[in-house]
Parts: sequence; structure tokens; C-alpha cells
Amino acid sequence: MLDTDARTAWQLFHLNWLPILGMGTLLALGLPATGLSLEPVASGVVVAIAAALIAIAYGHRIVKGDLADPKLVFSLGAIGQLILICAIVGPLTYVAGKLNWPLQDQALLAIDRALGLDPEPIARYVNDHPWLANGLARAYGLIKYPLLGVPVVLALTARYVRLQLFMLAMGLGLGVTITISAVVPAIGTYYALHLPAAHFPEINTAVYAGQLRDILALRDGSLHELRLFSLSGIVSFPSFHAASAVLYMWALWPVRGLGGIAAALNLAMIAATPVIGAHYIIDVAAGVGLAAASIWAAKFCLDRSRAPHGSAAPASSAALASIVQEN
Repeated sequence: MLDTDARTAWQLFHLNWLPILGMGTLLALGLPATGLSLEPVASGVVVAIAAALIAIAYGHRIVKGDLADPKLVFSLGAIGQLILICAIVGPLTYVAGKLNWPLQDQALLAIDRALGLDPEPIARYVNDHPWLANGLARAYGLIKYPLLGVPVVLALTARYVRLQLFMLAMGLGLGVTITISAVVPAIGTYYALHLPAAHFPEINTAVYAGQLRDILALRDGSLHELRLFSLSGIVSFPSFHAASAVLYMWALWPVRGLGGIAAALNLAMIAATPVIGAHYIIDVAAGVGLAAASIWAAKFCLDRSRAPHGSAAPASSAALASIVQEN
């Protein structure tokens, strides 16, 4: 790892541990404080897989030194960190939901209606066009594929700095999302409209139904044990589906032949979020804004970590800007 990009990315890789450790600490403290427990087998297996990938990345870097293959180090290291993030963030959203702040569904619905974007006619239109409902359901499920795809693609195309900026933005964005969701909890548009999950039969509302079930169970105290593979997405505002789509688009945009495809697919995922995920339009707007802010914050952290001080800072900033643009 002799080139400047790889060295810069390696430094940023270590910075990416900060939001992960922060969220992990909150989870460790929050579980006993809220009376929740985490089923150990599934969580242990996932953490063990993440630890093995990270250990390989670090081991290869330590043994090979400057001769280490950055593609191997950064792809395995980033995938390991992402798996660990998923193992932490899912249960942490339930800890945040357990705080039982007043639901804000009616306030979010009022904002949507004030913007002229009432969710009920939107959902009715989609339900009346089954082909559209089916396409949006498929688009909504795209969120999971880039989690592994982005690290592999960016590492193989030697965009190491961009990969680490993506990882840092993802960690920062998730931390802020969970914090906001704790104080602005909501269940979803169909709940605010007092509509059953089956009201629109052509729309796949399985995600919303799981969210409704788990949030109500959290709030009435009937849900105590969290099973990692059974957790639903219980965050409404801001929408991390929308935030993820923006992060994926930004990460893959410079990759020739893939950037445009990624943009189209992720725009479709954003379009699916209000209907399939029962998100308010303001959820989506907030998610897009959060992603943009997270990318800016990641670049700012890199700039600050690399700038020495004083008069050398402008030159360092220019060099970093060049590296980010090239990647």
C-alpha cells in the first residue's frame, strides 16, 4: 500500500471505527436500561463473521506491510465493518423505540398534506396499477445488495478513499438517524390514516406490517427479546432507505458503466419508499438531506484529520479534494 490514496484510505479506515464503537456502546448500555435482551446465537454468528473478515484485513496489512494488497484489505475490512454495523444498528433502533416518546404520525401527516402530497391518493394510484406496485416492491428491496456490492466495486476499481468516505458517511448517517428517530418516533402513513395493512391489496405491505407489530409491542412492553434476523425496520423519520439510496448513488457514480445504472435503481428505491415502506414524504426529504450532510461531514472529517494546521491547511485541502475527485 505504497500509493497516496491507499495510505489516506487506511487512515480513514481507522476513523470509521468511531461511529461504530459509539453505536456499539449505546447498544451495550441501552439493552439492560430498557429491559431488552439480544438473542445471542444469531448475533454471535454475525459478529464472528465480521470479526473474521476484519482480522484477515488487519492481518494481511500487518504481515505484508507496504506490500499488502489494498483491494483485499479494503474490501474485506469494509464488508466486515458493514456487517458489524448491521448487527448493532438493528437492535439499537429498538432500544431507541423503547424510550416511548409520543408518536408523531399526525404531525408528519400534516406536513405531507401541507405540501400537497397526501399519502392516501398516492397509495391508491399505485394500488390501481399492479405493475407499478410490483415494480416498487422490487425496488424497495434493493437496499441490501449494495451493502456488499459497494465495497467490492470501489475496492476493485481502486477507489479506496471514496470507499472509506462512504463508510464514514454511512456510520454518521445511521447514528444521527437513530438519534432523531428516538425523539420523533412514528409508525407510518397507513397507521396515521387509520388504514389496515391489507387496505391496498396490490401493495406489498409486509414491511409496514412488521414495523407496526414491533413498534406497538415495544410500546406496550410485550416485546423483550430481540432476534437479529427477525427485526423489522422501525425507523420512519428520517427515512434511511432514502438516505442509503443517496449514499449508494454517490459512492458508485464515478464508476464507468455502473454509475448511471446505480443512480436509476436507487432513484426507484426512493420512489418506492413512501408506498412500500409507508414513509411520509417528509421522511424521504429528511433522509436525502441527511445523506448529503453525512457525505459533507465525512469529507470534512478527512480534511481535518489530514490538515496539519496553519498555512499548510489550504494545500492539504486542495490535495484531498483532488484525491476525492479522482476516486
